[in-house]
Amino acid sequence: MRFSTYSSNGETFYGAATDAGMIALSPDFPAWPTLLDVVQAGGFDQLEATAANKAVTHTDFQIEMVMPNAPRILCVGVNFPDRNAEYKDGSETPKYMSLFPRFASGFTGHNRDLIRPPESDKLDYEGEVAIVIGKTGRRISQDDAYNHIAAITICNEGTIRDWVRHAKFNVTQGKNWDNSAAIGPWLVPFKDASQLDDARIITRVNGEVRQDDVLARMMHPIRREIEYISTFMTLQPGDIIVTGTPTGSGARLDPPQYLKPGDVVEVEVNTIGTLSNTIADEAT
Repeated sequence: MRFSTYSSNGETFYGAATDAGMIALSPDFPAWPTLLDVVQAGGFDQLEATAANKAVTHTDFQIEMVMPNAPRILCVGVNFPDRNAEYKDGSETPKYMSLFPRFASGFTGHNRDLIRPPESDKLDYEGEVAIVIGKTGRRISQDDAYNHIAAITICNEGTIRDWVRHAKFNVTQGKNWDNSAAIGPWLVPFKDASQLDDARIITRVNGEVRQDDVLARMMHPIRREIEYISTFMTLQPGDIIVTGTPTGSGARLDPPQYLKPGDVVEVEVNTIGTLSNTIADEAT
């Protein structure tokens, strides 16, 4: 089952996403007003049981960022071997992963515009799998890592490329423009290792395949990501880890091909679904 945050007639709900529409569930769980509360309570089984006995409640709606109140979002950079080679610096597989923070304000939902700001025309795409932590842990072993995942989803980790080069040692500026990225369309409860181990990311721009790779080729697999990150910080339910993008981003094409208004970006993950967004200029 799949669970989305969505709005309809000025109200925000979460519920089960079906081919026919949304089944509102948040009214049934007043103690859990958001999907973050569901994750923190370990409530997906209860949501599934309730949705099984309900009919579709909304057919006219907009999908929002799946967890707009996510407390912490941590992203893994340069995590596929071909992606590492794109930098043409002769470096081998790095011993440690690159990490940077993103904030929920930088993300929008499925079928919504990613916003290109007036300060730059270098908005780029990055298709990725994101995991949502469901169990508190510190110094988590790789063997135990998957037991700490509540759900998985898709991220288009949109980036303003020239702004990631404004400083010597960080990329935070280029990674946190309002509504420059998207997470969604839904959370898929994590129940089987194959949901990650067999996952494949395909990113298309206007129907053209730009990225295509499998998570099995990650230089730092998700089990290792959880182990490493939990060494220096206690992972908490609701934390999101965006796990890394394959080769093929627009900045690394020859010549570079950045996103422009009217473009459509689709990130498909076979075990989750498809996250789709259009590109628009910021209204000023």
